[in-house]
Amino acid sequence: MEWTLQRLLVLSLVGLAAQFVDGALGMGYGVTSSTLLLAVGLAPASVSASVHVSKIVTGLASGASHWRFGNVHWATVRRIAVPGCAGGFAGAALLSAVPGAAAKPWIASVLVLLGLYVLARFTLARVAVPVTTMTLRRRFLIPMGLFAGFVDAVGGGGWGPVATPSLLASGRMEPRKVIGSVNASEFFVAISITAGFLLFLGAEGVQPAVLIALLAGGLLSAPIAALLVRRIPPRPMGAAVGGLIILTNGRAVLDGFGVNGHTRLVLLALVACLWSAAVTYATRQSKREHTGTVSAPVPETVSVTS
Repeated sequence: MEWTLQRLLVLSLVGLAAQFVDGALGMGYGVTSSTLLLAVGLAPASVSASVHVSKIVTGLASGASHWRFGNVHWATVRRIAVPGCAGGFAGAALLSAVPGAAAKPWIASVLVLLGLYVLARFTLARVAVPVTTMTLRRRFLIPMGLFAGFVDAVGGGGWGPVATPSLLASGRMEPRKVIGSVNASEFFVAISITAGFLLFLGAEGVQPAVLIALLAGGLLSAPIAALLVRRIPPRPMGAAVGGLIILTNGRAVLDGFGVNGHTRLVLLALVACLWSAAVTYATRQSKREHTGTVSAPVPETVSVTS
């Protein structure tokens, strides 16, 4: 495939936007990048391989930026990165041999349910003062990491959409700590997935032109996104994450079950309206809580280890 300067510039802008979303919300880089690359005709395995090679560099930059701004909880990173690497390597092996399209609508359905939970929790429930001890149980983090890594490799993106809502739903980590930890661990998972693709596909599975274009945009936006995540209050951030999960994966669900035409447009429009209303409401509530007009309960400090 011939990559013109104009097409590479568009890919660079996509890389910039994808990394900004991923760094600020803990998800979206692989999903955004993979969607465009699939649209121009690249094979799914080649798309995922190219995206994950770029994720090694952007993940390092994003993780370092989040660490610098104090957004990373390293105990959680260790507990999700190791199983994530195992699941990612297995997913790379599967995608190299078998198309992953058949499982996509079912995986997306699970993510939509998680997104609905996160959206409702941060929009309707009162946001409590963050806990000071946030280590979660291994029996929760290990299977979550395995599943997230597998989905990430098979779908070309998915580490953030699985890991971020799962950790947010636990209620034991601040959103900025969730996002920073997910971004930091993604670096290690991307290395494992890339190794899997290189082993099963060879170096020809990676598109150098695509890789350079995605990196150029992604490296520019990583530190900006890490700074932004410290400035956004938890309630509207959580509502934004939930809506993004629903909208992104809702499209895959509709595609997988053959919903198209006017019905598809109406459903997506309803989701977009719900998302907009939820973020607006969450922002107003956050301002009221910040000014003291709405009281928020203070939970007990939670200390959960292995």
